Amino acid sequence: MSGKAFWLRCEKKEFERRAALTPTTSKQLIDQGFEIFVERDEQRIFDDAEYEAVGAKLVGNNSWPSAPRNIPILGLKELPASDEPLPHTHIQFAHCYKQQGGWSKVLARFHHGGGTLYDLEFLNDDNGRRVAAFGFHAGFAGAAAGALALAAQKKGQRLGRLEPYPNETAMVEDVKAKLGGSGKGSKALVIGALGRCGRGAVDLLRKIGLDEDDILKWDLEETAKGGPFQEILDVDIFVNCIYLTSKIPSFITPETINAAGPSRLLSVVVDVSCDTTNPNNPIPIYSVNTTFSEPTVPVYVEEGNPPMSVISIDHLPTLLPREASEQYSSDLLPTLMRFPERQSARVWTDAEKLFKEKLAEAIKAEGL
Repeated sequence: MSGKAFWLRCEKKEFERRAALTPTTSKQLIDQGFEIFVERDEQRIFDDAEYEAVGAKLVGNNSWPSAPRNIPILGLKELPASDEPLPHTHIQFAHCYKQQGGWSKVLARFHHGGGTLYDLEFLNDDNGRRVAAFGFHAGFAGAAAGALALAAQKKGQRLGRLEPYPNETAMVEDVKAKLGGSGKGSKALVIGALGRCGRGAVDLLRKIGLDEDDILKWDLEETAKGGPFQEILDVDIFVNCIYLTSKIPSFITPETINAAGPSRLLSVVVDVSCDTTNPNNPIPIYSVNTTFSEPTVPVYVEEGNPPMSVISIDHLPTLLPREASEQYSSDLLPTLMRFPERQSARVWTDAEKLFKEKLAEAIKAEGL
């Protein structure tokens, strides 16, 4: 083993079809002397044969626990809940650094196993900007799901199971068809509109036909006065794309929703940011993550008020799995190339420092 290797694990999260490494980026790593092990996975959007064709070595599904401990395990979504110690180095989104539900138990597994976590959400360049993010496709897919939920609600129905689309064009055409040919006449508000996620949401809304004046684009300047915001109640779809770092005033509350009465226009909230279990969540009108099989959760409204629902799916980009994976993996590739020199590469040393800080917090929280 050259010390240059990655083990791409399968994803166990239901409906997750994306991959942190694609056949394209696997080949680029292999061309630079890396060994790439890929777990067989029928759920992944890329066929096993696509990886094999570029020189990756196929291994058994979910076989990473028995992988050599000097090979980092690369994945996307969090591992299934377990108390099993984690002795490997894991590179993934762990969703445990902002005190989300169960955060300390996740980190305790690394403590017990002696492993290390490099959280993909916190791999930052020298300017503090994330080296790779799914933000654009999250916003794009989130806005699409919101428009689909609006179309269903207008028919007195609840949005049914969502299936991944083969490409962006197919998604846009399906949403337009469900809306009767165009989204024209609907109104939407995107908060966090200047970020990657917000730009994706705005792009989808434009492509399905909303007039420019009917897409309200808010960012820090517009939210500086502090919520709740009446303007959110005056659109059909509200898409939340902020990156939450601290407690802020709520954008909307159960009280403001019901105070609006029967005249409220807002029908669908898409919380792309999905800080569902974060105590600082600025959208305290729901408490569960939704799924592709059940994309919406109803919001309690007083009798006589129009219905309202929330979409809080925490892996929206998998609605466009191939495109989202190719974009993300391509952006991540230069950082992965530097992994063998991680002791001197700031992006990796900063991530390891953060892991150790959060691990210490978890050890204290768990009384270990």
